[in-house]
Amino acid sequence: MLQTRDLVKHYHVGREVVRAVDGVSLSIAAGEFVAIYGPSGSGKSTLIDLIAGFQAPDSGTALVDGRDVAKLSECEHAEYLLRVLGIVGQPSELMPAALARENAALKLLRTDPRNATRLVEPLLVELGLGERMAQPTNKLSMGERQRVMIAQALSMNPRLVLADEPTGNLDTRRSREVLELIRTLCRERDAAVLLATHDPQAAGFADRVHELRDGRLREYEPDEVYLYATGAPAEP
Repeated sequence: MLQTRDLVKHYHVGREVVRAVDGVSLSIAAGEFVAIYGPSGSGKSTLIDLIAGFQAPDSGTALVDGRDVAKLSECEHAEYLLRVLGIVGQPSELMPAALARENAALKLLRTDPRNATRLVEPLLVELGLGERMAQPTNKLSMGERQRVMIAQALSMNPRLVLADEPTGNLDTRRSREVLELIRTLCRERDAAVLLATHDPQAAGFADRVHELRDGRLREYEPDEVYLYATGAPAEP
């Protein structure tokens, strides 16, 4: 589903070369939940941007369903963002005065504006927002807003979901709920998930975890990962 091959993206800051992504090769199958773990500045967001097509790599490829994302035309890239990719971003990206269901239906408004909010309502109910969907987004809790972001990301049944620090502003209980929802809904829909996180507990939700440091993937040491399902540390 997703395959990156020797993906490279470097930045020049003065005389210094920042190797944000430095030869990353990664594969994720449909229905698989994979986490990229690393501290801030390790290159996680740059990797997400390359896969989303928001930046072009210096070299290497990011293939989604066999298509090189960097070679998509402007029109093809717009369709890719709309129909193939779902991005679970930060609640701050929502329109605060719009109703929850209006924010959740943002992508559907481009394909079926007359029925967009009606079509997204069953997903909001599944996400536990059935009684909150008619509320202005700025009246929702942070956890509820994050679930609106999930609904928006999944509204078009994407093949690939990118989640960049989706629990960064949530407490432990809300983080667990959000990650459970992403994992469950994506498995039901056979969507691949790439989670970028600096939280070892969030990484514990994934089927596989890779560590990204200084732009390079390396073997992840799982002794710091705590499995939310049990509340116990992972086996070393």
